[in-house]
Amino acid sequence: MSLMLFFALVVGYLLGSIPFGLVLTRLAGTQDIRTIGSGNIGATNVLRTGRKGLAAATLLGDALKGTVAVLIAARWGEPAALAGAIGAFTGHLFPVWLGFKGGKGVATFLGTLFAVAWPAGLAFAGLWLGCAVLFRYSSLAALVASAATPLVLLALGRPQAALVYVALAAALWWMHRANIARLRAGTEGRIGQKG
Repeated sequence: MSLMLFFALVVGYLLGSIPFGLVLTRLAGTQDIRTIGSGNIGATNVLRTGRKGLAAATLLGDALKGTVAVLIAARWGEPAALAGAIGAFTGHLFPVWLGFKGGKGVATFLGTLFAVAWPAGLAFAGLWLGCAVLFRYSSLAALVASAATPLVLLALGRPQAALVYVALAAALWWMHRANIARLRAGTEGRIGQKG
């Protein structure tokens, strides 16, 4: 591995590991986000505090850290940019500051994707929104949009990026394995559902 790829991975990881959900909820004086709902540090769980503004800020922070990681690394070419994406996504899933227990990666996945290929980012957002409106399952929307991402990247003529996002999508699906089980059992919570 070249020095630049290693640097991109490390910087991406450190940026990705910033736990915006935890930081913002603590600054706002709410309870530890890890003690409610899914125990996750992402925007969906922050929304369970009833603070929509905090959830939106978490979503934005988690997305932007992925975008920034890729943009920093992109000056050394596409391989470095993709290494930055891998680093940021991995950092969000397994942040060193929180005992390697992080979020499920949807916002960070999207943030990196916008920096790698913004049309693919728009496609992800459109697919997520369409599925969320139709079925009202945030997890299902994320699963569908992430699965489509490598195909969109291939259609855009980005085979190297498509291969990387196959791996990232597989990791995202793995992080959603409990959601998948609940979807199959019909017990997954819907968007806007209380409790």
